[in-house]
Amino acid sequence: MRNHRSPITHRNARGPREDGLTTRAQVLEAAGVVFAQQGFDRATAKEIAARAGTNAAAINYHFGGVDRLYEEVLVEAHYRLVNLQQLRALVSEDLAAEDKLRHLIGLIVGVLTGPAAQTWSVRVISREFLAPSPHVEVVRRKAFEPKKTLVFALIGELLKLPAEHPAVERCFLNIAAPGAMLLLADRSLLRRTLPSIDRDPESLVQHLVRFALGGIAAIAENERNPV
Repeated sequence: MRNHRSPITHRNARGPREDGLTTRAQVLEAAGVVFAQQGFDRATAKEIAARAGTNAAAINYHFGGVDRLYEEVLVEAHYRLVNLQQLRALVSEDLAAEDKLRHLIGLIVGVLTGPAAQTWSVRVISREFLAPSPHVEVVRRKAFEPKKTLVFALIGELLKLPAEHPAVERCFLNIAAPGAMLLLADRSLLRRTLPSIDRDPESLVQHLVRFALGGIAAIAENERNPV
């Protein structure tokens, strides 16, 4: 007699894994909201679990505790802002370096002036940027450094200098600063202070690109012909 697997048995065999993945995602999402509102120091496993519709034991089971959960939230927040795959694809495109920079700045401005600016992922990164937790080194290593390597390579291409040249790092600071302001500034205050920023993001992108390329051209010329 052939051994037929019961459909019910088959579903039950898959169920725990599927339910576990769902619970893990719910905990991560709930934790993102709570950490964004409360900060790492004031967030509790009980509050996160209640928001996720589960119990505190689920945090230990899926993440190994609140500390590891926070690290996962930080990495996920960086991924949602600009994920590594997007950045890698952009940098490897068959485009002029100037166009790559234009796409990169457009991507960042689009995120930080659009609906995503109101999400927990942006608020969590803002909090960590302004008041680093003991876990900042983990997210720097896992999320920031791989992205920085790609952007440094692009800037080096524009400058026609090695990615490790000090001028590349300084240009990165200039290019990243407007994004950092958009990330950290209170949205209502920013709209009152600089009302055109959110109103016309495309013009902002064009301005930032021209400004960045102009500065890079000047630095490249100075490196070739020091004053």
